[in-house]
Amino acid sequence: MHFQLDKSWKVKLEEEFEKNYFKELISFVEGEYENNICFPPIEEIFNAFNHCHFDDVKVVIIGQDPYHGKGQANGLCFSVNDEISHPPSLRNIFKELQSDIGGDYPISGNLRHWANSGVLLLNATLTVRESIAGSHQKKGWEIFTDKVIELISSQKENVIFLLWGGYAKKKKKLINKKEHVIMEAGHPSPLSANRGYWFGNKHFSVVNEALNSKNLTSISWLKTNAN
Repeated sequence: MHFQLDKSWKVKLEEEFEKNYFKELISFVEGEYENNICFPPIEEIFNAFNHCHFDDVKVVIIGQDPYHGKGQANGLCFSVNDEISHPPSLRNIFKELQSDIGGDYPISGNLRHWANSGVLLLNATLTVRESIAGSHQKKGWEIFTDKVIELISSQKENVIFLLWGGYAKKKKKLINKKEHVIMEAGHPSPLSANRGYWFGNKHFSVVNEALNSKNLTSISWLKTNAN
């Protein structure tokens, strides 16, 4: 499988590509894409990295699994392609964004402009078989994406990690808390959000305040014509 991965990440992760687990993972993924319908499209598997280069990472949001419905997943966690209706978690993310910083509810659920602004939208598992949630978990992706988190933690400074929900919070152990900012909230899924664990977290405005305090450019959370 020929996968497209930005140079800035490829250099940092080349040792991983030579490890047995990664070779076995790619062999598994190749077979899955050959014999089944899988998401995201094969050329978008590494979109999180291709739209947010290593040097540009200011914020990391950790998801678990790509969407498994037709046309939804685009390689960025919580994001869906233009013209696709917004899944419940994304609707709650946008509601909190509106409540926190104002603006209109976004028409498109494509979060590429977040990635282009310095947000690594990282799913722990980067692929999935159609209609079968979690079907590519525990095949090696989690080892790879944990390595990515450790790499950011050890080689960058002042990155803000947004850990939404129990699964993401378990990644705390991979992050150097002295060098980086960790912000936690409930998962934006309706089950968690409706219990009060999501709404009111104000992560979007607090992230930009933290970046501004370090003289870093804030994140363009609201899509503009320039994005």
